[in-house]
Amino acid sequence: MIERSIIADINDSLGFFPVVSIVGPRQVGKTTLAKQIMAQMDKPKLYLDLEIQSDLFKLNDAELFLSQHADHLVVIDEVQLKKELYPLIRGLVDQHRVPARFLLLGSASPELIRDSSESLAGRIAYHQLFPIGLSEIPDTVSQNDLWVKGGFPNMLFTEKPNLSRRWMENFISTYLNRDLLQLGLNASPKVIRNLWTMMAHLNGQLLNATTIGNSLGVSTPTVKRYIDFLEDAFLLKSLHPFHWNISKRLVKTPKVFLTDTGILHHLLGVNDFVALSGNPIIGSSWESFVFNQVLSVKPDGVDLYFYRTHQGTEVDLVFARGYTVVATAEVKYSNSPQLTKGNFQAFDDLKAPINYVITPSSDDFMMKENVRVCSLKSFMINYLSEL
Repeated sequence: MIERSIIADINDSLGFFPVVSIVGPRQVGKTTLAKQIMAQMDKPKLYLDLEIQSDLFKLNDAELFLSQHADHLVVIDEVQLKKELYPLIRGLVDQHRVPARFLLLGSASPELIRDSSESLAGRIAYHQLFPIGLSEIPDTVSQNDLWVKGGFPNMLFTEKPNLSRRWMENFISTYLNRDLLQLGLNASPKVIRNLWTMMAHLNGQLLNATTIGNSLGVSTPTVKRYIDFLEDAFLLKSLHPFHWNISKRLVKTPKVFLTDTGILHHLLGVNDFVALSGNPIIGSSWESFVFNQVLSVKPDGVDLYFYRTHQGTEVDLVFARGYTVVATAEVKYSNSPQLTKGNFQAFDDLKAPINYVITPSSDDFMMKENVRVCSLKSFMINYLSEL
């Protein structure tokens, strides 16, 4: 059993909000986490899985059923399958507003399930559960294992490679042929599979929706809509450029990353670390891994961006509070990293108090004033929380 680091924040929210929602992709561990939380609570609990017909049947008269359990923590799994519950939950909460009445688990963002944010505003706290991260893995799992396999529990902890690959293919197929359709994506599964695979090949690059649309035979607005949908389903993540009022020609197009390197490697046919080491995508894969690890544990109030100008000035990650840059990070797949003139120019443009160079496993040292080289693990343990 993995102790997820987010559990303390969720318990804090349950102590204050009447409704708490855990969102994240399927199979990421939301149900397991919810059952851990239920086991720790003193009050009565009720668990409903809306993919089980008998549980769905209990909600035929949802108002009557839920009213009879007003003293319970009611956990509703895959709540996006019955969006009409949200107005009812709002009414029940307003009649009897106490903390920890409902814990909702969903495989789509609040933006995709708009009913929740509109109906439960002021009554609900959202927490996103990411795949298992570097700070959560047991000693039996190495950083490279996590990088290659990704953070989905069934992928990470399956010892037989053929079974893990089979699980990942079934995971992808289920998303394409059922889950995305249930969430409202009106598109051919074949087209979305091709798009997802293209995004794997373009992982971490600037989005060119026109080129992608030409390859898929769909319009540019359609490509953007599909990508937005995959992002709302927690399968892609856009990293936007940092802008502020300076006299430079800045890149304004986002980078797009896959949210799990296990999915990335499966779509690219990379099955192990040896294959990854000899693949040209290793640099972008490492950048994606670092980005997703940092994103999952960054402090509240800190936003992530990248910085690039048309003259070649660039840095991979910008950490900002509002318009104040508190740090930058350049991601290098090398323990003896070399920075470019463009990197140093970016440091000078952004004027961050500290600039990091994140490596796989280097020593921790100052390369020069305000430029620190450190491993990803050291960055996450020693420096990220201070931003």
